[in-house]
Amino acid sequence: MQNFSRPLKKEGNQLVFGIRAVIEAIESGKEIESLFIQRGMSGSLLSELKTLIREQDISYQQVPVEKLNRITLKNHQGVIAFISPITYQRIEDIIPMVYEEGQVPLILMLDGVTDIRNFGAIARTAECAGVHAIVVPKKGSAEINPDAIKTSAGALFKIPVCRVDSLYKTAIFLQESGLQLISCTEKTDDTIYQPDYTSPSVLILGSEESGISDDLIRISEHLAKIPLFGEIASLNVSVSTGVVVYEAIRQRSVSNS
Repeated sequence: MQNFSRPLKKEGNQLVFGIRAVIEAIESGKEIESLFIQRGMSGSLLSELKTLIREQDISYQQVPVEKLNRITLKNHQGVIAFISPITYQRIEDIIPMVYEEGQVPLILMLDGVTDIRNFGAIARTAECAGVHAIVVPKKGSAEINPDAIKTSAGALFKIPVCRVDSLYKTAIFLQESGLQLISCTEKTDDTIYQPDYTSPSVLILGSEESGISDDLIRISEHLAKIPLFGEIASLNVSVSTGVVVYEAIRQRSVSNS
């Protein structure tokens, strides 16, 4: 499968602090990975920043000054941001490109996977398998930082990552674009070997703690579980991803041979 990512700047998460500096970073088009604003602050410059982050739909956390001081003791003025080392992409742009290339879309959607190393390992597997994109929510997803990049063996510089407001709305868009939703969950008797992955597909995996949200499970065409025969009740989410992704690749390889 062809990789549809644009060239990405290879840099670690850059710390930006100070209200004006953060405003300038956002206005210059930098991808904000995380943004912290001191709780209880006010002022015209801060109002300008908050207007900008509303317009750009950037998530932020209001935190006590002690947290900001743990990040840096420099004059942060109550505002600290981390610039993402990658450029997030739009799933709405990727799907048409995949179809135009005559390929069958294979998308990975992660619901609530917050562990950085798990996320990096998943990205590595997905890139190796030729997955076309990874979709994650803006809130409740692993931060993409140097640890994630390292664990992915650089795969996060190669595979498109799409950060969206709502996984549910994105899943509906993908269905309307002709992709089937396959939720990997224990809430079924069907195994991962039963769906037909040769069709355009979205593979949905959830966190080990809370799994996939009920909204996504409800609209999925298929629910599928990995059969387990030992005494341990579950697999690590990055391992589970590898198992189901390569079942999809196996089926597609067989159908093309």
